[in-house]
Amino acid sequence: MAELGNNAKSGLVTALNGALADTVALYFKTKNFHWHVAGPRFRDLHVLFDEQAAQLIGTVDDIGERVRKNDEFTLTSIGSVAKQSKIADQDDVTLTADAMVKELRDDNRKLHDRLETVKEEAENVGDNATSGIVDDWIDQCEERIWFLNQTSK
Repeated sequence: MAELGNNAKSGLVTALNGALADTVALYFKTKNFHWHVAGPRFRDLHVLFDEQAAQLIGTVDDIGERVRKNDEFTLTSIGSVAKQSKIADQDDVTLTADAMVKELRDDNRKLHDRLETVKEEAENVGDNATSGIVDDWIDQCEERIWFLNQTSK
């Protein structure tokens, strides 16, 4: 990656930290739904939500390390995640299984938008490594959206 200076990379770092915030928030919401899902599809959704949560947490370190490799600071706390996330909290543990599936689908779409911004910003500054890695994150997100969308029918 060419040395572009912190100002040129600020858009990329902001996008990465936003994607990190959304990923952490979505991970926690997905685990919340994993723990609280009920009804006739309990086992299938319990397993699906757990698989998706594992995939989300698996990308958290990679996103944070992309920020650090750009010699910038990443998120430091639950508060910093809350300030930057577009994923709304969901504290209602009595949601129906259908409502959970739809909310996770819609939140994954928000994360997808954020990841597309990371891709654009990485390409704008010539960060080929981030551009390549984010393709995998986008693909994983698209698969989660697909699974949740098909489950909601």
